[in-house]
Order: sequence, then C-alpha cells, then structure tokens
Amino acid sequence: MSSNVNFPFQFDGRGRTLDPQQDYVRQLVEQVLFTSPGERVNLPDFGSGLLQLPFAPNSMEMAAATQFSVQAALQKWLSNYVRVQSVVAAVDEAVLTVTVTYSPLNTDITEIQTFVYGGPQ
Repeated sequence: MSSNVNFPFQFDGRGRTLDPQQDYVRQLVEQVLFTSPGERVNLPDFGSGLLQLPFAPNSMEMAAATQFSVQAALQKWLSNYVRVQSVVAAVDEAVLTVTVTYSPLNTDITEIQTFVYGGPQ
C-alpha cells in the first residue's frame, strides 16, 4: 500500500497537509535554477546559468535576458512536471532572489516559489 502523506505529518503554508509531490516539484525547480551549465558531467547543458547573474552588469536588458533564459531552462527540463508562467529575477548587492510562478501539470493549482541565494549565512 502506497501513501502520499509523510510521517510525521507536515503542513504547507496554508495549514494543509503537505503533498510530497509539491515538495518534489519545488526541489526540481530549485535544482534547475541553481545548477550551472557544465556542472553535470552526463548532462552538460542542464541548468539555467542563473548563478552568473550577480557577476553580470546590472541593466534592464540583462534582467530580461536572464529571466528569458531561466524560463527556457525550466521549460526544457521540467516540461513533464510543470507549466511555467513567469520568472522574476532580482539582484540586490550579493543577494539573488528568484520568484517562479508555475502550475503542476494536470492541476488547476498555481504555485509561487521564491528562492534566495547569497547574502549573510
């Protein structure tokens, strides 16, 4: 018998029982975002190149190009799991913040996940 509920029970931000599939998809999104192309030996083009953003010149054009390339990477690698609606990346000093809006396939649920990289640890 298979169960979709973790033990001990975990709750999401809405106070509902956490769905392990949602957590799995979130981890997949995070993995694509923060893996640099060339980092994986057997998948050299896997990743988004997002971690290069803090070192790039800051401009509207660079932000738009980065958001486009990140969204393309998510669509390429996770098209069997999610429908990406938008990606917003922002850099403030050494902190990179990325907000991804997506819908898991075959659901009407819209997920908004924010990922933060860098800054004081």
